[in-house]
Amino acid sequence: MQTLLQNLLNGIAVGAIYALIALGYTMVYGILKLINFAHGDVFMLGAFVGYYSGRWAAAHFGDQAGSGMSWVIFAGIMLLAMIACGLFGYFNETIAYRPLRSAPRIASLITAIGVSFFLEYGGQFTFGPDPKFFPTLIEKHLIHVGGITTTNYQMIVLVVAVAFMALLQYIVYGTKFGRAMRAVSFNYEIASLMGIPTDRIISMTFVLGSSLAAVAGILYGLSYPKIDPLMGIMPGLKAFIAAVLGGIGNVPGAVVGGLIIGIIESFVGGSRFSNFRDAIAFILLIGILLFRPSGLFGKYEAEKV
Repeated sequence: MQTLLQNLLNGIAVGAIYALIALGYTMVYGILKLINFAHGDVFMLGAFVGYYSGRWAAAHFGDQAGSGMSWVIFAGIMLLAMIACGLFGYFNETIAYRPLRSAPRIASLITAIGVSFFLEYGGQFTFGPDPKFFPTLIEKHLIHVGGITTTNYQMIVLVVAVAFMALLQYIVYGTKFGRAMRAVSFNYEIASLMGIPTDRIISMTFVLGSSLAAVAGILYGLSYPKIDPLMGIMPGLKAFIAAVLGGIGNVPGAVVGGLIIGIIESFVGGSRFSNFRDAIAFILLIGILLFRPSGLFGKYEAEKV
């Protein structure tokens, strides 16, 4: 029983990170019907912003990992990463995707792959190809609850991820901007005719999704300190699978999909089949495409061809 609960907790912690990345995929697809394959590399960009800003904070404020100041520094670094990735998301949509909005969908898909390669190999050129160790922003210590052992890092990941998911839920379903997002998602042309500034809504959707990827990058760097310019490939693919599993375009579905993949990975990693831990997400993808292509919470829509 203790092993079951331990694996469950570990899976929820990593699944929360996948869910934050998956939200960006699902929001962009819901608005533009575009799979933004560069989104996993925005996650990497957020981690590197956290790395360099963390080093700068350590140089100017000294070792604050065990003090109350560390929480202020952690929050500031996360905010800076969100701003940097949000700006990248805005310019990415404006420069790379907006000119192709009336082009065939395959053109936008190829452009997304190109932006992904640009970030990966541009990151290797800028940051260097060697792995870097994320600075210790907050002192790590173990937490024992019954027979379960966790860390304050896992608790931080869960609390921060849930807080941002709740904030996104409020933005999408409780604000004027969220209503505009849902209107553009339902029908782009009619929303434009009704006076909704569709270009602005689409750009802000990219900003929102990229900001959540930055949060995921900081939380990943906190939990798994080794980062590199190609680190976004596998988490990005798993987050995309999570979005498909939950029903791509469905915000709660992306969260559930991320948690499911994280939990299953954790149980597989703790079994004798641990070598197949990374493969399990792709097995799930094949299964969902075979038996329920619309995802767990998605709806089947006939498409004219």
